[in-house]
Amino acid sequence: MELNADADIPFDRARVFRAYRDELPKLVEFLPNIRRIDVVSREEPEPGVVEISNVWHGGGELPSAARVVLSDSMLGWRDQARWSEADYTCSWSIRTNSFTEAVRCEGVNRFVETEAGTRFEIRGVIEIDASKIAGVPKLLRSGINKTVTEYVCRKVTPNLIEVSRGLTRYLERQAKTSLATLS
Repeated sequence: MELNADADIPFDRARVFRAYRDELPKLVEFLPNIRRIDVVSREEPEPGVVEISNVWHGGGELPSAARVVLSDSMLGWRDQARWSEADYTCSWSIRTNSFTEAVRCEGVNRFVETEAGTRFEIRGVIEIDASKIAGVPKLLRSGINKTVTEYVCRKVTPNLIEVSRGLTRYLERQAKTSLATLS
């Protein structure tokens, strides 16, 4: 299933790109569904290209009853991203902690310069293969694939937009702090 989400961020494209790439863990306070983001690795294999691996710890505002059923590891994932300054893109893939072999999620983010700042475009795909999940009867697999994929897509899309909103709030706070320092 295709994953499409766009968000307008009222800041310069280079600043938005660098903040998203380099300051992601600092956005957590603006992301109610994320408890922590850990940068596992960061490499610069060539000029203008940065490869980053992050581990996301979800479940920020989960009810305590849900936490009894869902372990911390089930609420996390790892993203592998390749950031290219030449064209302001980020190609990415996500590896879930649960049902790892059954889930494929990957795509490309584009940071497009606009008159008002930056349009953040997320394009990707999410596929779930129930045949790789133990205990799912063969007869139900195709229906479950579609239903679960649609459900995950409905949940993931708003969270992707929320990261953009969190980035906007983070940059707004930085701009206010900079102005206050100059005064």
